Order: sequence, then structure tokens, then C-alpha cells
Amino acid sequence: MASTNSLPQGFIPVMLTPFTESGAIDHAGLSVLTDYYMQAGSAGLFANCLSSEMYELTNEERLTITKQVVDQAAGHIPVVSTGTLGGTIAQQADFVKRIYDTGVQAVIVITSQIAKADESDDLFVERMEELMHLTPNIPLGFYECPVPYKRLINYDTLAKLLPSKRLIYHKDTCLDAAEVERRLAVAQGYNFGLYDAYMVNATSSLKAGAAGLSCIQGNIYPELIVWICEHFNDNSAESQKVQQFFNDSMEIVHSAYPTIAKYSLMKRGFPISTYTRRQVEPLTDDLKVRMDELLVTIDNLHDELGIKPVYQQSAALVS
Repeated sequence: MASTNSLPQGFIPVMLTPFTESGAIDHAGLSVLTDYYMQAGSAGLFANCLSSEMYELTNEERLTITKQVVDQAAGHIPVVSTGTLGGTIAQQADFVKRIYDTGVQAVIVITSQIAKADESDDLFVERMEELMHLTPNIPLGFYECPVPYKRLINYDTLAKLLPSKRLIYHKDTCLDAAEVERRLAVAQGYNFGLYDAYMVNATSSLKAGAAGLSCIQGNIYPELIVWICEHFNDNSAESQKVQQFFNDSMEIVHSAYPTIAKYSLMKRGFPISTYTRRQVEPLTDDLKVRMDELLVTIDNLHDELGIKPVYQQSAALVS
């Protein structure tokens, strides 16, 4: 019988996949990165997601990186991984089972792979019920991924599926504080956690009852994401300053992503390449300069808050 226990509260990073300059998966780099997320205080790990360049991986690569992360986490923190990447519901159900066999706690459903943009929420529910029937007892989660298109799971749809008791994770990208509250309201009483991806609403979502955060910013400053998960209720000048920093850095962290996140890690001293399989905008010299400046700001915030980062080299120190 599969576990339907809820995931821990806190930060669940959407993991990067490091590559060598030849484009192969850098398994040694992935090991260092996994350790970094854990040392930074992550409550769980989301492998094989959009930040992992999941659409640029083969099925075997998706399974391999997920298994590596599961083995390295070794039960200390749970791992989730995407299992629906296109095809019929039967084909997607088959891969859900293969991903689950790696040892993850839940398999993540990309909502836009279940129904097309012009198909109804009722059809989405019908297909989700089919998927659950074909994957008995496997805990699932939702990811409102923007690729191939963003399909939001509103609170009405969520309310229809939660009674299955199969849903334990939701990576929320609605960017709407009021809708987050409605989703949390219908989820009361279930082993279900909403993890917001929108850092402008980080504090408000956590105060409303979100289980945590799953955001791309955690690939640049995970220590600060962990910090806000622990201090969101402080109403202190420090917590307000961190939230304002999240607001102010929104644009830069989304530029040339995920290449810019790999660049930031490299500048902090990681043995990682900026190689990215996914076709994204170029990492220009201007973006590098702006990220270097942001890394200095991050170092200063760490100092102010008494955070000892896992990697302490800053943009000012790494040439």
C-alpha cells in the first residue's frame, strides 16, 4: 500500500539538471547540487521538473536522475518527480508507475498534459480519474507548469479530486492570493500541501496556510527561501525586507532561466557548467553583471540575517 502521508512543510526546490559542456548529464554535479539543497535546509526535493529541463531529457534520463536523487536523499527528506510528459492517459500512467518505482514519495502530474487548452475542466477531472484508476495507490501531485501551456486547477476542480485522497502536493502558479486561499479552504482536512511558486506572494501564501514554497529562486538563493519559510509570521523588519527582496529580484531570476541559475551557482563556487539543453534567451554580459550584483546583495542579506550559506564564495570573489 502506498503512503499517502503529506509532505513536510517548508521549501521543496525545483531541481536543476547539471550538464557537462558536451551536453551529457553531469552526475557528479547533480550529487553536489542535491547535497546543497539538503544542506540549505530543504524539506523535500522535486527532481525531473521544468527547471530540470525535463522535456529535453529522455525517459531513461528522467528515471536515472530521479533515482540518483532518491538514493542520495536516502529517506532523510522525500523526493517527488514528474510522471506525465505526454501521450495517452494509459501511456502516461505507465510512466507514472516507472517513476514511482524509483522510490519517490509522490509522482507529479503536469496539468497541461492531461487536457488540451480548449478542453473542459470536467474532461480534465474525467481523465485524472482514469489516470488514478490506472495507477492504484500511488500518491500524486499537481504542477501548473507553463509548458506546453499553463492549465490552472481552480478550487472547484481541486474539490472534485481531493476526496480520492491521492493528492499530496500542488505546485501553485496561479499568482493569485485570493485563489490560493480558496484552494487552501477546499483542501482542509486532506493530507495535501500547496507549495507556492510565486515569490511575490510568498509571505501571504504561507500565512494563509500554504505548506511551503517551490520556486525557481531556490536555485539562486535557497537559504533565503528556507529562512522565510521559518520566519514568515515574525512580522519583523527583517522578514519584510526579505519579502521585498523577493519582489525586487523577480525579473532578473526569470531572465535566461535556467542558464542564469547555473551561472549564479558557478559564481558561488559550484563545480557546474552553464550548459543548458533547453532553448532560452542568451545569458548576455549585461545579465551576468546584474546577477553578480544580485549575488553581492544576497551575501549582504545572509550577513544581516546571520545565515551561513553552504557555499560562501560570492560574485565579488569568483573571477
